[in-house]
Amino acid sequence: MGEHFAYPWDAAERGSGWAARYDEYKTNQTITKERKAHVMRGKQIVESIYRDVQPENNGFWLGNPSEKAKQLYCAYFGIEEEALTEIEKQNLQNSVLTSEKIGKADVELAKALNSDLLWFSPEVDPGAWRHPDGKPMWDCFQEKRISLGQNGVFAETEDVAEVEAFDWPDPKYLDFTQTMRNIDYAQEAGLAVLGGMWCPFFHVACDFFGMENYFIKMHTDPDVVLAATEHITEFYLEANKRCFDAMGNRLTSAFFGNDLGSQLSLLVSNEFFDKFIAPFMKKLIDQMKSYGLKVTMHSCGAIFDIIPRLIDLGIDALHPLQAKAANMQPEKLAKEFKNDLVLIGGIDTQELLPFGTPQEVKDEVRRLKDIFGSRYIVSPSHEALLENVSIENVVAMSEAAVE
Repeated sequence: MGEHFAYPWDAAERGSGWAARYDEYKTNQTITKERKAHVMRGKQIVESIYRDVQPENNGFWLGNPSEKAKQLYCAYFGIEEEALTEIEKQNLQNSVLTSEKIGKADVELAKALNSDLLWFSPEVDPGAWRHPDGKPMWDCFQEKRISLGQNGVFAETEDVAEVEAFDWPDPKYLDFTQTMRNIDYAQEAGLAVLGGMWCPFFHVACDFFGMENYFIKMHTDPDVVLAATEHITEFYLEANKRCFDAMGNRLTSAFFGNDLGSQLSLLVSNEFFDKFIAPFMKKLIDQMKSYGLKVTMHSCGAIFDIIPRLIDLGIDALHPLQAKAANMQPEKLAKEFKNDLVLIGGIDTQELLPFGTPQEVKDEVRRLKDIFGSRYIVSPSHEALLENVSIENVVAMSEAAVE
């Protein structure tokens, strides 16, 4: 890798390069019109890719930067973020998401960086869950969560009756008002929108048991695991029914996520994937398809071995193609799957984006575009860019994506 760029967040220190081009953009009406024209084509570009119609370029998605990264990027462009309401602050205390809120500031950031799409979900709207007693959506712990391995409320459960007796959440407490407003705002800007409930049933089940307990109980108490997963999935099916009834016609694709891989392999065996995960995933995907939606799935990690199963289950697109995970090399993915899936991601967030130069980033974007072909959307290999990724490298990724 080349020399790592410093973080020139202060305008007085930005100097030449991208900062000079951005200053020109702000004052040059021709450039402004060209950028606006590209943003207004974002929805058209993404939908062409999903329909397998030759798009004018590959498309680009910035992803969903972590809160600290988003603050830095927005400050660079002079974009003001919305303040959190009290109910949003309360809900965020129970959230494990790395981004606090997705809203109008994200639309403005997408426009500034030529990003063609955005992700809006009630689960990344901290004001969407409105339980009258302030109870969290997933009341998995008896105390504040501090780790993935922390015991959840079912850590010692051996009887399915205990699962059945649990006070499971009711989707009636979901309020889609702000999510709908955000989607409308993005579509007015010409952006494609991925959405629906995030449906991370695998992770929610992990939390109810504690990750190690969850995997052990797949062996020792499989009926308990299946019963809990059934309740979690039933919540998401009803929540998504309400969600898609309200906003399904506004979405380019449904989008849901469950991280099923580590850096080296799957987190569960193929056998246990088929027993404890695939049947519930199938229910969710079938429901999404029943609304006439394309289905995009997010899964970090080394998941190569189950991608054929994911295709069989009905997904249309896969995100984020973790570049440094085992067997996730772009050449291998393209050879096996580029004719079956829209591929989104692959721009390495472990080494290249935080430690490379803008030229190295551009070179890698161009390489992946050549490998994956027209059914590829350029995006980071993890959607939550961290604050160690400089704005220069983000802009380099964007510029090479829309060439």
